[in-house]
Amino acid sequence: MTQATESRPGADAPEVNGPPKQSRFWIVEFYSSAIGKKWVMALTGIGLMGFVLVHMVGNLKMFLGRTEFDHYAESLRTLLYPIFPHGVVLWIFRIGLIVMFGFHIHSAYTLTRMNHRARPIKYQSPRDYVAVTFASRTMRWTGIIIGLYVIFHLSDLTWGFANPDYVRGAAYDNLVASFERWPIAIIYILANIALGIHLFHGGWSIFQSTGMNNPRYNSARRGFAAGFAILVAGINCLFPIAVLAGVVH
Repeated sequence: MTQATESRPGADAPEVNGPPKQSRFWIVEFYSSAIGKKWVMALTGIGLMGFVLVHMVGNLKMFLGRTEFDHYAESLRTLLYPIFPHGVVLWIFRIGLIVMFGFHIHSAYTLTRMNHRARPIKYQSPRDYVAVTFASRTMRWTGIIIGLYVIFHLSDLTWGFANPDYVRGAAYDNLVASFERWPIAIIYILANIALGIHLFHGGWSIFQSTGMNNPRYNSARRGFAAGFAILVAGINCLFPIAVLAGVVH
């Protein structure tokens, strides 16, 4: 026997989904995706890696003495002068670094949140700790250490209120006076070790985030990441050690 179908008022009416969603600008839409965040994190990472490399090379001038180092510091403030007013280009670079740093932190944080929402329960297998390196597991903490280090570094050698011997414009003497205090030298060394760990995993991850992760190039990727991290962190650690050892005074 065939059961009669009960008719309901409005059963054949089209489903109402509300007003159509307003489309967002494509770059906002791209950044809201996991792929977009990975690209932003990779590109800002490349920019920040370029900065730490150039910054390290410039600081090597401390081994040439006070005159050369102070001249280097002053040259940063007079970039493209008199086309631009004194210090303007330096501030443009600073603002660019702040923007890159902000996007790098935000993309890393929001990507982590997205991953946690997609996998609310952690892996229970020990393979989770075998598959990833120490550097990748500590990226969050090394990132926090680097952020705090940047604030202290600016307070010590740019703003000066963390350095009791700070003299505006005396870049070489400020650097030496800071590193002669062994607790400060240790802070710089430990912070740069954290920077090296962060750079190692970041240098490796850049290729993966941008889709250049063919297994054939894993050795080259690892070599680049390790070489860059050791170069930057190693030479940066050399600066306070040289002052403590009396090589630079």
